[in-house]
Amino acid sequence: MSLAFRIGFLEVSIVNLIDIALVSVLIYQVYKLMRGSVAIKIFLGFLSIYLAYLVVSAARMELLTIILGQFMGVGVLAAIILFQQEIRKFLLIVGKSSIFSNENLWQELLFWRKRESNAFNVTPIIEACKSLSGSSTGALIVLSNNSELKFYGESGDVIDAVVSKRLLISIFNKYSPLHDGGVIIYSGRVKAARCILPVTERDVPAQFGLRHRAAIGMSEATDTLVLIVSEETGQVSLAKSGKILHNLSFQELREMVNDYLTGENIEDRFVDVENFDKPKPKKKITEV
Repeated sequence: MSLAFRIGFLEVSIVNLIDIALVSVLIYQVYKLMRGSVAIKIFLGFLSIYLAYLVVSAARMELLTIILGQFMGVGVLAAIILFQQEIRKFLLIVGKSSIFSNENLWQELLFWRKRESNAFNVTPIIEACKSLSGSSTGALIVLSNNSELKFYGESGDVIDAVVSKRLLISIFNKYSPLHDGGVIIYSGRVKAARCILPVTERDVPAQFGLRHRAAIGMSEATDTLVLIVSEETGQVSLAKSGKILHNLSFQELREMVNDYLTGENIEDRFVDVENFDKPKPKKKITEV
């Protein structure tokens, strides 16, 4: 183990520096996952109790040490229960970025037959959104590219029908018994309607209602693209990985949906919910 430098009696090696760098990256990623949600406040409260435990233990306050020690003894189990959504998001990110998730690589290495693309004709969805937006009818559509989302589909009514403009308009009609909730579309078929979607716990701008909160929450919990048509304004938005794109044109909507279905990375085009209300930096004008 090669020595990098020495601080007094402390010897710091290159491995120690790499270890510190990796831990710093891990802590930063955890902070990004919890930023803007109730979880960050719970984490700070849990950290405060742990620091209090260290202080009373060092001061040899036996009674408080025993009480806080019992609490800290189940700390791992409590953290799993309290931060289950954040842990799930973290594992989802790791799974998406892992080499094991690259199916094309394994197919090429093992000479497997490549799986057919889940892309399909999105015109019925775009045309339905135009009609719903024009009539100020709210809609919530979940587009999945790699899973049927049976867990969420079973919370509503299973349909399993080919996507069509008339079907989507009928589902989201204000007098339809299926309009309340989300619609799940996978591989060109409407799998289920009236589905219950998870609502985000993060602070979102006041202009976004429950439909937008559910879309953001669904995009946080799953690797899906969620389409929202606002009932109040008729504006169309997209949610992906906890981020949002608001007031899209129908041409932009078509491009984004097609790019998602063909497997392109579109996350960098979205805006964090926390930064949505922040003014964009003005471009500097260079005098000629």
